[in-house]
Amino acid sequence: MFQTLRTLLLPTARCWDANSERSYQDLFERLDTNKDGKVDVAELRAGLKAMGIFRLGAAQKIVSSGDKNKDGSLDFNEFSRYLKEHEKKLRLTFKSLDRNNDGHIDASEIQQSLAELGMDISRENSQKILQSMDIDGTMMVDWNEWREHFLLHPAQNLEEIVRYWKHSTVLDIGDSLAIPDEFTEEEKSSGGWWKQLVAGAVAGAVSRTGTAPLDRMKVFMQVHSSKTNRISLIGGFKQMIMEGGLASLWRGNGINVLKIAPETAIKFMAYEQYKKLLSSEGKKIETHKRFMAGSLAGATAQTAIYPMEVLKTRLTLRKTGQYSGMFDCAKKILRKEGVKAFYKGYVPNLVGIIPYAGIDLAVYESALCLINHSANPGVLVLVACGTISSTCGQLASYPLALVRTRMQAQASLDASDQPSMSSLMRKIVAKDGFFGLYRGILPNFMKVIPAVSISYVVYEYMKTGLGIS
Repeated sequence: MFQTLRTLLLPTARCWDANSERSYQDLFERLDTNKDGKVDVAELRAGLKAMGIFRLGAAQKIVSSGDKNKDGSLDFNEFSRYLKEHEKKLRLTFKSLDRNNDGHIDASEIQQSLAELGMDISRENSQKILQSMDIDGTMMVDWNEWREHFLLHPAQNLEEIVRYWKHSTVLDIGDSLAIPDEFTEEEKSSGGWWKQLVAGAVAGAVSRTGTAPLDRMKVFMQVHSSKTNRISLIGGFKQMIMEGGLASLWRGNGINVLKIAPETAIKFMAYEQYKKLLSSEGKKIETHKRFMAGSLAGATAQTAIYPMEVLKTRLTLRKTGQYSGMFDCAKKILRKEGVKAFYKGYVPNLVGIIPYAGIDLAVYESALCLINHSANPGVLVLVACGTISSTCGQLASYPLALVRTRMQAQASLDASDQPSMSSLMRKIVAKDGFFGLYRGILPNFMKVIPAVSISYVVYEYMKTGLGIS
């Protein structure tokens, strides 16, 4: 779809010449929608969206780079001067990828160049990247195709282009079980990795806060809803508001946000160590080993922060006046129930990491491939893929999440009344049927789209603010 729109907007792109003023004039006139002889940020942003370039700050960056008289827009001279300078940089990047100097880039050259930057991708993925730029279907990209694809893209070198392909989105729906992000050696040495992590953490915090009422409703229904005590969505919200007021809908959100930073940091550090352990000296780590390293890193992070998960459940379910805060809650649990209470439900939580992370990752990749072969998909495509993958991941792991929450909530019972994971599952199925394992899944599904959308927007704005757009 985006290729078609780009072709409509740039009909002469394939025969452009670096010295051809006419081709720049045609493009300028198409972007100058109000015909005032200037292209401002709004007009350029509309043009970029039509071509599928949905990078927040991209239009502003192009205008800022080319605006010599600082009037907030580009006249034709400024516009053509910017394009000429940008083309020179694109030409250098193209030559660095064209390793055999035959005037074309193929999939193996993309794969090899990315590998040298510390990003090991499969042949299939390198072909997908190639297809997003290949206009004539030859499975090779010449200079004209490369220029058309990146002429109005603010990336100026291979590292920026690779970073755009890799970090197009981070999706956080409050269940941080997915495989950690990877960073190139250049990103690690330059310190750019911590900015990515900070941007992701802030996006997760805002996203979780925005969807906290639905998250509390999910936990409330997981623990209290049954065939004999049916709780509807509206009825549940009324019950919570009557008991604790409107602010009670955000109970447990403070610690849910607080655990993002340690979980992300531990996961990232553990992932790097597991990759080293699983890979041979001097060799690239294979995909299945990378997935294994990611799952182990997720398990390590969950083990370290699990007491915070228990506190989150208890604080979410608390009644007015039961605890004065998270420290008071922790002290009371420790005094009455002992250290073991902080790890109730740990086994189903750990088991749930594998299906959630595996299915979420696999479905996201598949959906993205089916919906759009572009290496630079738009916001709606990314949100759709993220929503589909999260939904499938949750369907597979939700029964384990429900059992975990029940065990966390029932930790205060006598030892004889505390069922194991398998016996609690059998008890739920016997009492409420198979669908009893999916109590609370409606509010859980309802929060996916807003959580993914908020995460995406905040993440992009954070990256712009931190200078990594």
